[in-house]
Amino acid sequence: MRVVSLTCSNTEIVDFLGLGDLLVGVDDHSDYPPDLVRALPRVGPDLQIDIEQVVALKPDLVLASLTVPGHEKVVESIERAGLRYLAPAPQSVGDVARDIKTIATALGRSERGERLAAEFERRLTSPARASMKSASPRVLVQWWPKPIIAPGALSWVQDLLERCGATNVLADEQVESRPLEDQEVELLDPDVIVVSWCGVEAHKVRPDVVLNNPGLKSTSAVTNKAVACVPEAWLGRPSPRLAWGLWALRRVVDAWAAGRAVPDAFASPDASARLLEGGAAWPDS
Repeated sequence: MRVVSLTCSNTEIVDFLGLGDLLVGVDDHSDYPPDLVRALPRVGPDLQIDIEQVVALKPDLVLASLTVPGHEKVVESIERAGLRYLAPAPQSVGDVARDIKTIATALGRSERGERLAAEFERRLTSPARASMKSASPRVLVQWWPKPIIAPGALSWVQDLLERCGATNVLADEQVESRPLEDQEVELLDPDVIVVSWCGVEAHKVRPDVVLNNPGLKSTSAVTNKAVACVPEAWLGRPSPRLAWGLWALRRVVDAWAAGRAVPDAFASPDASARLLEGGAAWPDS
């Protein structure tokens, strides 16, 4: 079977299934695992996919997505080209597990999908955390700095925060994400701000943009310098690597609950970049 993946998350799912050899092309943003994607033809950035190039690769299956705003136009072009495709639209951790199984079945490896989905869900089942026995920090995950964009209740981030004993500041809003004015963030007054800018490499993320924003200076997060960096590759992609996102959030939340500074590994873009270079082994609980 010949497969073209148009999003990072789908590329990662195929790799975790042990089926990377089926990929014959990927989008420009797919970067993991590096040894696999480096050797594959690129078919354009997520919102500007070159459909003619996709067609030329003669795929039996195209893996698209409806989680990226604007990607529905790409899906329409895939339909017009008459290509067989899947376009997952997960909103929760459970949806991601479901999509793993759906993709595996489409690739003729349903048993692998069942095993991977079960392992993924097991890795995201938190044991009792110290932070869950004390105060629960209110966390704002920042997808983008200007305007500030944060995930709402219809996001897997909501699940991840709950699983490490934290509360999403937009937990009561039935949206996938939405922009926020600085004044709104001040009123929400998050205890912790997690910087995880979409599409930005970890070493280019700058927590100081949050810390030096005069509109946020009265928030508890900025006052207490509780601003952490978690790579978007671990939080923004609905793939098995969300286990890394939970691993990182746990350490940030536990540090806050214990009155310690948020971990240097996530306050420092350079340190985050080093962590990204790790192997494919699952992170420790």
